[in-house]
Amino acid sequence: MRGRRGDRMTINIQEHMAINVCPGPIRPIRQISDYFPRRGPGPEGGCGGFGEAPAALAPLALAPPVALLGATTPEDGAEVDSYDSDDTTTLGMLEFDLLYDQASCTLHCSILRAKGLKPMDFNGLADPYVKLHLLPGACKANKLKTKTQRNTLNPVWNEDLTYSGITDDDITHKVLRISVCDEDKLSHNEFIGEIRVPLRRLKPSQKKHFNICLERQVPVCGEEGGCRDAKGWGRWEGQVSSIFSFPQLASPSSMSAALRGISCYLKELEQVEQGPGLLEERGRILLSLSYSSWRRGLLVGIVRCAHLAAMDVNGYSDPYVKTYLRPDVDKKSKHKTCVKKKTLNPEFNEEFFYEIELSALATKTLEVTVWDYDIGKSNDFIGGVSLGSGARGEARKHWGNCLHQPDTVLERWHTLTSELPPAAGALP
Repeated sequence: MRGRRGDRMTINIQEHMAINVCPGPIRPIRQISDYFPRRGPGPEGGCGGFGEAPAALAPLALAPPVALLGATTPEDGAEVDSYDSDDTTTLGMLEFDLLYDQASCTLHCSILRAKGLKPMDFNGLADPYVKLHLLPGACKANKLKTKTQRNTLNPVWNEDLTYSGITDDDITHKVLRISVCDEDKLSHNEFIGEIRVPLRRLKPSQKKHFNICLERQVPVCGEEGGCRDAKGWGRWEGQVSSIFSFPQLASPSSMSAALRGISCYLKELEQVEQGPGLLEERGRILLSLSYSSWRRGLLVGIVRCAHLAAMDVNGYSDPYVKTYLRPDVDKKSKHKTCVKKKTLNPEFNEEFFYEIELSALATKTLEVTVWDYDIGKSNDFIGGVSLGSGARGEARKHWGNCLHQPDTVLERWHTLTSELPPAAGALP
């Protein structure tokens, strides 16, 4: 179409679009997903590299509805969600048995096997072992540990670990923490996962079988597990502040675990600050009492101790036991056991005899203290317990049964506390 010079040519919009914009067959507008193809699971699901476009595009009318909406298959969705291995990868399963023997005051833990543990080493395997802690309690004192199984994600232990001195009160209030760790000879051992079992779930003399998935926890009490120091906040300040630095947390799940750990710690701290009556537990001692009518005296047996607090740098103690029958005007009632080297669970099996009438014994108090022997300096006090009419709980009950049942040997476990009797520290 020609026009005269100076005249403006008029072209309708249909011709303009056909000439300037789309000078060929009209093709559909590409979807965003066409520029970012995914490789499908099947042999023909691949679409080349991520920088390549599809070779040919079907007409818009023939495109499937799924492709139009940009939806993905379930396999694609699973691939997208699996970017964070910490949230979707299981840590493994742990199989074990627990048995509380009420008669012998023991807790038997049978660690059987684990399956599908998370790989921790460069070879895609791990060197797993299991640790047990009773919470709350002294960390080193009540730690039990299995042997290490090398280069496996499905270890079999079949080991029996036993806690002694477990009372009904422990079953009601304590929690068994079972941790699975990877042993590294050249660096620190790595934490894989843990399980926490409230002991109140156990019934006396009934074995309970467990097969549970491991869980992630932020161990507020440190990797060695366990308890809060009597000095209080100073030991925890760095650990709690590191937990509150949220940018360092790996995922929302680990953040929630950190908050749970902090809340548990603050709850324990609140219980300690409620009053001076709540004392720190320093271990257990098994005592036997018997009043002999024909010998006219009290027979005190120091059988053994369990889960004593560690007082030396090597993580152990050199414990011995002292007994006094108070009031002791002449200071002749002191008895002392031998020293057991480098142990937190010593066995003494020693007996001491106090010649005294039964009527006079009712006014006396038996003080039992446990000490750590040190060469060249003063001995360290570990813990103590007092048995008498002025005592409380099991100590008072044990003493009363001894007075009312002469010529009968009565054995009981007692909790050692951090309270030092006023007269006990005079002559260690």
